[in-house]
Amino acid sequence: MTGDSVTEGICLESSGIRRPRSRCRVLVGHLIPSPALLLVMLLIANAFRPWSNGDKMASLQCCLLVSLTKSAWFALSDGLSDAQEMRGLFTLWAVLWVATNLQGTSSSGHQPLSKIAIHQAEIALDDKAYVKVSPSLLGLGEKGAKNSEWVTVEFHNPNPTKNDWIGVSSPANFSSSTCSLENPRVLPPVICTAPIKYQLANFSNPKYAETGTGSLKLHLINQRADFSFALFTNGLLNPKLVAISNTVTFANPKAPVYPRLAQGRSWDEMTVTWTSGYEIDEAFPVVEWGLQGKDRIISPAGTLTFDRSSLCGAPASTVGWRDPGYIHTGFMKELWPNLVYTYRVGHKMTNGSYIWSDSYQFRASPYPGQKSVQKIVIFGDMGKDEIDGSNEYNNFQRASLNTTKQLINELDSTDIVFLIGDITYANGYLSQWDQFTAQVEPIASTIPFMIAGGNHERDWPGSGSFYQSQDSGGECGVPAQTMFYVPAENREKYSTDYGMFRFCIADTEHDWREGTDQYKFIEHCLATVDRQKQPWLIFLAHRVLGYSSVDFYAVEGSFAEPMGRESLQKLWQKYKVDIAIYGHAHSYERTCPVYENICTSQERNHYTGTFNGTIHVVAGGGGASLAQFSELQPRWSIFRDQDYGFVKLTATDHSNLLFEYKRSSDGKVHDSFTISRDYRDILACTVDSCPSSTLAS
Repeated sequence: MTGDSVTEGICLESSGIRRPRSRCRVLVGHLIPSPALLLVMLLIANAFRPWSNGDKMASLQCCLLVSLTKSAWFALSDGLSDAQEMRGLFTLWAVLWVATNLQGTSSSGHQPLSKIAIHQAEIALDDKAYVKVSPSLLGLGEKGAKNSEWVTVEFHNPNPTKNDWIGVSSPANFSSSTCSLENPRVLPPVICTAPIKYQLANFSNPKYAETGTGSLKLHLINQRADFSFALFTNGLLNPKLVAISNTVTFANPKAPVYPRLAQGRSWDEMTVTWTSGYEIDEAFPVVEWGLQGKDRIISPAGTLTFDRSSLCGAPASTVGWRDPGYIHTGFMKELWPNLVYTYRVGHKMTNGSYIWSDSYQFRASPYPGQKSVQKIVIFGDMGKDEIDGSNEYNNFQRASLNTTKQLINELDSTDIVFLIGDITYANGYLSQWDQFTAQVEPIASTIPFMIAGGNHERDWPGSGSFYQSQDSGGECGVPAQTMFYVPAENREKYSTDYGMFRFCIADTEHDWREGTDQYKFIEHCLATVDRQKQPWLIFLAHRVLGYSSVDFYAVEGSFAEPMGRESLQKLWQKYKVDIAIYGHAHSYERTCPVYENICTSQERNHYTGTFNGTIHVVAGGGGASLAQFSELQPRWSIFRDQDYGFVKLTATDHSNLLFEYKRSSDGKVHDSFTISRDYRDILACTVDSCPSSTLAS
């Protein structure tokens, strides 16, 4: 969902006082609030509610406070003659303060780790306090148990408070040596790295504040380094470190982990990307693969990584930094269509021995145009969550576990997954990328897991992103583009074929308007598909470039990204795009076949014959907290559901397509439609895809 956006904040000018990073503009110099003006300002405040990071509302608060300061000065100068004005301003500020704090409970876009002011931490070790963790050596089990395990954390604080918490650090040594030179601290000892997870001490210990003694069950995954557990008191904003645990480690912290498949640049190629602690001089990355039950071959893989200097700003380059390890990608080529292959990833050591992952299997993609039953899952805005309940903030991403569970349940009936932006919501806390790849491993290791970029992966001021927000937390696309492979010459957009489907994946965080490189790419992708062989043409993007009635689009009056529809709808119509699917708005919504804001079909669930307009779908309910719909439901919006879920496309042949929307909570279908048509229906003349005409009356 949106964090900051291009919409400008509204400000009341003052005597030169400014809030840092505010987006204030001069509106008026000296406000005298009448009831009418008060109503207008409240409407403005309500309009800003959908942007959950609070920047706009806070800017408005700030500017009103500045005006209050000015009014107070005038009131004192005039013998309190402006007292009535001050009361009005104070009333308005109070209303905005309440709105801001109520809005904060929605927490959309917030990374829970950002709630910890770790750079403010004090070292206050207490000899009577302790933290003990067992077991201390992990990963001795078989298969998946080698890289994930539960631990028991026992702790005691002689001076407990209800705000005490346990932080998990990795590497275990979180001394001042981890501090960035960009942000030096003068007085050691200091802590400059955020924990990888945290939990309140009283989470499962209701009497902790009385006894000072408690225990927690926490889940760890292999993240290439050892772990330590720290007991903090005094809350998250001014934490004091009172005790540190023994060190905990996995048996092989460098092991190859969390493989994720993706389609290659050609239809008969599958790629696998994984993470390890082995640099290229230490061990050679390899993939062992072959037809199920047949001999395997070993293919070399490439290695990438990045460092702080590759990132654009804080927290990614400061408190959120964590070494990403080494990212390897191998290529399995000349695959037989629709046959099952087995594989494992690993490393050849300098002594000739091998370190291997578990074995996995996948089904090769069908030849473009090949007739078979093909099932595609698409959704956006997933995020990640912890199965142990840690890192929780207002249930922001809790539903991502439900989505993960449902996709695992449907693996046998799913061929490929598209996660169209806002992947992890790491927002600059890089440890969360490991957590996410571990969460989706059961899916991504078995079927191609394709991604698109969103604002929470890419946006950062001055980094070339179309939107100048700080939603990526300084990542500016680097982790996403390194951790996941896509079949593209330019990482910002790509196309891929799967049997009877052609997918054109746009990057909404770079300019898509007419005349840009991306516009040319989109048109080329749409124009070059052979609709006789691949009748199902699908457009994917993160931000809603088509139609949406969530409230933050409605208050703009555009009901989509400004300039999106006006730039691209003639391409969708000309090349007869069947369905356009977006994320960004955390909900589900489906339109009628629509062009120029007008429904081109009165059908609701079964579309036959000649193409006459693209169906637009918002599927942003992958797991992050939900968005509100506007009270107004436009005529083109025929189904809305404020819930979590994903969409599934099933093509049984070249003439029949089934669309389903399933909720993550129960896996049941809550909306569906079918498209039935022949090739001649695609060729037929329709509005603006033949000699020009108009629907306008």
